[in-house]
Amino acid sequence: MGARTDRFMSAAVRAAKQAKQWAQAVGREADRVLHDARQKAETLERRHRLTQRLLKTGRVLRTAGRAALVVAVATGIVAARAEQRALEGPRRRKR
Repeated sequence: MGARTDRFMSAAVRAAKQAKQWAQAVGREADRVLHDARQKAETLERRHRLTQRLLKTGRVLRTAGRAALVVAVATGIVAARAEQRALEGPRRRKR
């Protein structure tokens, strides 16, 4: 009866060792999958942030372009008025 118990115990120990090895392998694989998932999530988040920055930069550049256009038009108007006044000659005050 002792031999059967020894065989049973040694088989149980072998099975436990094998189960432990498989559990460690599964743990390592889970860590790899988690690492890859985090990298992908960071890449997606980084891509999203970059897209948002580009959109904001585009809005800023459009606004700056509009402002430059307004300044150019205003400068043209002022220059035209100054030229017109120069052609009219000096104004005399009414007394």
